[in-house]
Parts: sequence; C-alpha cells; structure tokens
Amino acid sequence: MGKYVLKRIFMLIPTILVIVFIVFAIMDMTPSDPASLILGTKASEAAKLDLNKQLGMDRPFIVRYGDYVIQAAQSELGTSWRNGRPVYDEIITRFPSTIKLAVAAIVLAMLIGIPLGVLSAVKQYSIFDMIGTTAAMFMAAVPSFWFGLIAILIFALKLHVLPSNGDDSWLHFILPSITLAIPETAGMLRLTRTTMLETIRQDYIRTARAKGQTEWKVIFRHALPNALLPVITSAGMAFGGLLGGVVTIETVFAINGVGSLILTGIQMKDIPVVTGCAVVLALLFMLVMLFVDIMYAYIDPRIRARYSSK
Repeated sequence: MGKYVLKRIFMLIPTILVIVFIVFAIMDMTPSDPASLILGTKASEAAKLDLNKQLGMDRPFIVRYGDYVIQAAQSELGTSWRNGRPVYDEIITRFPSTIKLAVAAIVLAMLIGIPLGVLSAVKQYSIFDMIGTTAAMFMAAVPSFWFGLIAILIFALKLHVLPSNGDDSWLHFILPSITLAIPETAGMLRLTRTTMLETIRQDYIRTARAKGQTEWKVIFRHALPNALLPVITSAGMAFGGLLGGVVTIETVFAINGVGSLILTGIQMKDIPVVTGCAVVLALLFMLVMLFVDIMYAYIDPRIRARYSSK
C-alpha cells in the first residue's frame, strides 16, 4: 500500500509540470502588454518598454517558464497586472467561497444520487425506476445556469425566502449549491444504478440469497460496497471538476470565488491571475484524484495485494 501511495505521489510531479507548461504557454500566446495595462494607454512607449523589460517580458519563453515553476514551488504566483496585489493572496482570499460551494454540491449530489440509484436498481422497471431515470436524463440535459436562473426567479424574487446573490452567510450558498448539484446528482444516480445492477447479478449475490440472508443484508452489506467503487472515482472527478467549473454559477449568483476571479482576469487580460488560478485549480484537481486513488486502493483488496506482493 505504501509503494502504491509513493508511486502516485511521484507521478504527480511530471503531470503538474506538464500542466503548468501548457497553461503558461497558452497564456503566453495570448496577445497582451502588461506595461499598457499597468501604466495605461497614454504612457510613453519608452516607459512601456522599460516596464516590460523590468517584468522580464523580453526574456525567452523557456526561461520565464522555468522561473515561474521555481517561484510557484515557493507559493509565488506573481502579481496582478490589474491591481498589483500578489496572485497567491487573491486566490487565498477567494478560495473559501469556492471550496464551500464545491463541497456542498458534491455532498448533496452523493446524498441524493446514490440512494436513488440504489432504489432504481433494486426496483428495476418499477415506477421508482422510471421516475428516477427520467429525472436523471432531464437534469443532465438542462444547463445548470438555467436551473440557477429559475431558482433565483422562484425562491428569491417570488417567494423571498433565499438570497439571490452574495456569499455573506450559509443561506447564500443554498441556491448555488443546489444548482451545481443537480447535474452531478443525475450522474451519480445513473452510475449507481448501473453498477448496482451489474453487482446484484453476480454469483456471490445469488449465493448470499441462497443462504437465506435478508434482502437488506444482501443489498447493503454485500452488493453496495462493491458497487460504490466506480462511484467513488466518479465523485472525486466530479468534485475536481466542480472546483474548476464554478465560473458560470459564481457569475450567476455574484459569488466572490476563484471562478469569478478567473473571469475578471480574462476580461482584464490579467495574465498572472488567470495563469495562477488555472495552475492552482489543476493542482487541486490532481490532489483530489490522488486522494480518490488512495481511497480506491484502500477499499479494493486487489490493488493492495498487487503492491504488497512486490
């Protein structure tokens, strides 16, 4: 088990370097002039050239990439061209709202999607199964921002029971969390239903039933733990995707998170902010997947046996 964890941790290093290279290269190809953004368009050409040289923009790409990697390893992601603040501080300030939103959405999706998926599988072709699968297809097909706008219209503007924007209290996270959770719930429901149907048709499930065990024990003690293995992986990927995919929802609900920071950075051509946010979110996604892989190996005895025998 220890070998597996070490191998996965070492695999993170080249992966992160490649991700940083791709993000840095794409941002470098974006037409931008930091001196004009900082000094304004009315500044003299000499002043702009001097500032660009001070910022190192005249150096080769690979040199700037190497410097960026070294600085990023020391939590130095540069300074914003827009306001001069350290990018690291900007991200740390915005990160709590984003992490609250993503955690609430994935927990909600798992609490609703997994039980409904189990119920649809156990009651296959029943009215519960038909309603569950139809609702899942509908939730997966409709864009999440549409759900967000409808939720604002009903609960904020008509009923006045929940706030429509901001992140001042936990009440402000209810509508955006539900909006983010809806498509993830649909995915959880469909995946849990599929894996449960495959599991309950296995021979060891028939053996458990033949031994006279109750249906409750067969489903929740024998079938569900094995059926949840791919669901755990899917939940981890969904959580990582939520961290980087909250741009739309944070914009709809006016939440000051990392997503809105990226959007502002793109609109203002603030390359250090956009690059820093992209690198941090990619790193978080990799760490989440590392945690999921370790949990998967802990649950699945076949992975533990493969590395313990070496």
